[in-house]
Amino acid sequence: MASKSGAIIVLCAAMCLTLFPPSSWAADFGNCANETAVGTYSLVEVSHCADSDASCVLKRNSNATISITFTSSEDLSELKAVVHGIILGMEVPFKLPNDDGCKDSGLQCPLTKETSYRYSTTLPVLKQYPKVSVEVKWELKAGDKDVVCVLIPAKIQ
Repeated sequence: MASKSGAIIVLCAAMCLTLFPPSSWAADFGNCANETAVGTYSLVEVSHCADSDASCVLKRNSNATISITFTSSEDLSELKAVVHGIILGMEVPFKLPNDDGCKDSGLQCPLTKETSYRYSTTLPVLKQYPKVSVEVKWELKAGDKDVVCVLIPAKIQ
């Protein structure tokens, strides 16, 4: 009887880890889009960020992958990522290796309205970055229009 219960527990744990791998769990993300934004996000994923984490740990001298699943109420011919780190209330611009949301992101523009898309990019967390808590403001824009905006609580370690 005990071995049967143990087998069931191991099977349930294995199924949970398969369906919800720890590397794609996400902390509590905030919506920073204004009322004129033409899109909404349904899922944000940060590599190695667990649900139980108050903030996502970004390890220096490694890469982090950010994915945002979103839908737009308008057709989009272009998409650009704009990123800022918010430290002590100040927004500090972060230069991305590739800010073109239509290139090497899993997307191919133009994007059709009312369709779900998954934007994904990998960026380096450089060794020279200071060990600091930061709120990452990740925006996807189409020209002068805001598509989505996500606040990601993070710690650089």
